[in-house]
Amino acid sequence: MRVGGTGRWSLLPALLGTTVLLSACASVPQKAVNPAATLALPGGDFLFAHSAKDAQSADMVRRAVEHAGPRLARWGTFQEPVTLIIHPNHAALERAAHRPGYDFLRAWARYEQVEVQSPRTWTSAGATQKQVDELLLHELTHSLMWQASASVSDWTKKGIPLWFSEGMASYTAGQGYRVPSLEDLARFLHEYPQADPIARAESLYETENATVYGAAHHAFTFLMERYGETRVRGVLAAMRRGQDFVGGFQESIGLPVDAFLRDFRRYVYLRGFKGGRLAPP
Repeated sequence: MRVGGTGRWSLLPALLGTTVLLSACASVPQKAVNPAATLALPGGDFLFAHSAKDAQSADMVRRAVEHAGPRLARWGTFQEPVTLIIHPNHAALERAAHRPGYDFLRAWARYEQVEVQSPRTWTSAGATQKQVDELLLHELTHSLMWQASASVSDWTKKGIPLWFSEGMASYTAGQGYRVPSLEDLARFLHEYPQADPIARAESLYETENATVYGAAHHAFTFLMERYGETRVRGVLAAMRRGQDFVGGFQESIGLPVDAFLRDFRRYVYLRGFKGGRLAPP
């Protein structure tokens, strides 16, 4: 997740690093240093690859995966084992993620692999377990979303938009405190009526990425509150059965994606979150 850009949110802390907007191609997982060091959880199996120097960081990552399990369970179980590769420094992470110059990056998730910068190198004092927990819950939500909605051969072809992918990960990890509020988003829509941080996320990503990620979080929250978790899980299931995102959304939610997004924009623009009445869609 990239956070920066212009305005008051340009200094928002950034610990996350995966988007569908900049989706990576699957790569062959590296072998774990100790192949026997597999973490078997009810939701799936996890392997860890790291150097001896990062044994302590690997323990933090392992604990974070264990902590993430109960909160990931709402979306299903992993179909394939996930390998978490702990890189010794930021440069190594950028190379593995194929994202040079991404200073904010701390991890990068794929279908069955998560690249993680060693927590000991996140700051001069290293990372706390809470920070690692939050990061891994966000990243593993991405991997689980892709596994729940696609096979390893077609996960990059489903057309899952940034607002759904990043919104789902942010919502699951409880990261609403990191993004601009609904009031901030409403002000943005009034000030820039031609801008659309949901449908035109790509064009705003470089200059208003905090707004883009905030809109994603709030749009997914709106989806969950209005239609419920069962129907949102149904979107993933429909894609797993062969639909793309647009078809899966229509099948499970019962209306086109564009109609939902118009409803969400109207809710924000008219400040429906303040308790005002809105006409039914």
